[in-house]
Amino acid sequence: MRKVTPDPPDADNASPNEGPETQKRDEATNRNDDDHHASFADIRATPRTPCTMYIVNPEVDVQTLLGSVSESLASACVITMDLADRETGTSRNTLLGIFEIIMLAEISVNRALDQLDPIE
Repeated sequence: MRKVTPDPPDADNASPNEGPETQKRDEATNRNDDDHHASFADIRATPRTPCTMYIVNPEVDVQTLLGSVSESLASACVITMDLADRETGTSRNTLLGIFEIIMLAEISVNRALDQLDPIE
């Protein structure tokens, strides 16, 4: 006849929380905790390699950058209003709220541009 229940654990490994599998998991968890909680000094010591996929030329002046942002925000305003015109109800109200946020950002950027190069 076949035995249904397993043998009891050895006296050395009496605790259900301790075993070879648990020790391996605990070591891996500790390593992950160490990696996850790197100190500020460790982070600063790591050389920074910026992603070159969307890099902005570091020699571009602030006025050019703000002009580009202004144009992007103006485009986002047009897109948002176009979508809002096609919607009704709460979706329309949400899009109009997003439009207002974009519009305020555009006004702020344009104000910064005016301060950099005032119209005389």
